[in-house]
Amino acid sequence: MQVFFTLCGLVAVGFVLLITVYLVISGIPAIRKIGLFDFLFGKTWAAGQDRYGILPLILTSVYGTAGAVVIGVPIGFFTAVFLAKVAPKRVADIIRPVVSLLAGIPSVVYGLVGMCVLVPALREWLRLPAGDSLLAAIIVLSVMILPSIISLSETALEAVPKEYEEASLALGATKLETYFRVSAPAAKSGIAAAVVLGIGRAIGEAMAIMMVAGNVANMPALTRSVRFLTTGISIELNYSQDGSLQRQALFSVGLVLFLFIMMINAFLNLVLKREREN
Repeated sequence: MQVFFTLCGLVAVGFVLLITVYLVISGIPAIRKIGLFDFLFGKTWAAGQDRYGILPLILTSVYGTAGAVVIGVPIGFFTAVFLAKVAPKRVADIIRPVVSLLAGIPSVVYGLVGMCVLVPALREWLRLPAGDSLLAAIIVLSVMILPSIISLSETALEAVPKEYEEASLALGATKLETYFRVSAPAAKSGIAAAVVLGIGRAIGEAMAIMMVAGNVANMPALTRSVRFLTTGISIELNYSQDGSLQRQALFSVGLVLFLFIMMINAFLNLVLKREREN
């Protein structure tokens, strides 16, 4: 069994290495032709003019992900604390299936609801010429990352030994103080893993964002139509020709997105490792 599980782990690592090598081989040629600086910091994406600058796409992905995390993580964390520590059993038994249902809804359904409900509402409330915008994308993404954050955070909180909470209460702390100053710090590794998964879901989402963001390669602004890295690939890959600079540039965008996710995971793992050592 040890050999079997070792092989399974090696297969997972092998897939990551194959994806990395494929993206590097496919993405480097376009970066060489365009120039690394012009590719990363250019502000114009125009396939007809062979101009491929992805700075608007990078900033949009960063702002969109950060906005979704700022909204979704606190809501998901407080919901997890409520379900794990505060909610009566009957209430928790009602909320948990709803959270699981949110996780099972396809991305296109989120996008469809956002396009038919959220986008017109933003257009009317904010008096915009078009409601498809970065703000709409942030709201949709914040809802989509809730299930993973709630489920993993709740599991981490429930795994905290009861002795920790009993000792805190015995020392005179209130229940809320115990939950937030004892249970939450003890479960921070699991909560951080939930945040990482939420960030990965937000960065990697394409279909729902494509339907609410407007898909225009503008510099990001909350009320402006924008294009994410993922939607840029999804929109143009179908009609780009094999071997063309446009196809190679799209693979370069995928390489940048992949490296971006890897850096976020590495940074968070480094932070958690230092905290555990301390």
